[in-house]
Amino acid sequence: MPLLEIVCTPNTSPQVVVDLLDLAKKIRKTPVVVNNCTGFAVNRMFFPYTQAAILLVDHGVDLYRIDQAITEFGMPMGPFRLIDLVGFGVAAATGAQYLQSFPERCYKSTLIPSMLQDKQTGEASLMGFYIYDDKRQASANPEVAKYVEKSRRLSGFTHDSMIAGLRDEDIVEMLFFPVVNEACRVLDEGISVKSSDLDIASIMGMGFPSYRGGILIWADTMGTNYIYSRLMTWCELYGGFFKPCNYLAERAIRGFSLGAQIDRARSQL
Repeated sequence: MPLLEIVCTPNTSPQVVVDLLDLAKKIRKTPVVVNNCTGFAVNRMFFPYTQAAILLVDHGVDLYRIDQAITEFGMPMGPFRLIDLVGFGVAAATGAQYLQSFPERCYKSTLIPSMLQDKQTGEASLMGFYIYDDKRQASANPEVAKYVEKSRRLSGFTHDSMIAGLRDEDIVEMLFFPVVNEACRVLDEGISVKSSDLDIASIMGMGFPSYRGGILIWADTMGTNYIYSRLMTWCELYGGFFKPCNYLAERAIRGFSLGAQIDRARSQL
């Protein structure tokens, strides 16, 4: 992991930050300075990523197709392979923290808790969304289907032909636009003061493909109005998980990039 997040509180001495920046250089890490919140900057920004993936599965998308679409986009692994690597226990614990901190925009599913209850905990146990041989090579776990079916049944969702028929490009957008939305909140709340820091963090901390420039640079190539309109459509169809934040809405209305400085006193919102 080449990234080093330096997390400040109101009591953090400037000298401590300077010392840690020097330490980062000595241990050959790329530092970003952020303020404190649940998940800090990187995990806070990316928590909707796996939640969006599970939401799509509950609505009928094959999870292995999601992983394939995301790796073809340029990520080192898909969200379900990542959950296996991190471990279901960690995923469940951190998910509970986000649900406590941001209940109005979390997607809650029984998929991971059900598998965890049956001791399918990810790569460490050689059994998760994938099964692993003695060389840690992954292949699809045929047992997953019953947990997916249970999760879909308990969620109350009927088969959604529109979501089940998504293109790979749509899958990428439905996973990453909520990340962009949360990154906007991180900037708006002053957790990070520079969009470039979040671009660096997305590459160094989460493996976002560097050739796309970082999560917010990539988002600006799509256009704030496009991202806002897509999130609004999904919000109307699938609930508040996709609701665009005011920071994103403001930039979409005024045609500003996500990193642009806006005079809030003159904002029309």
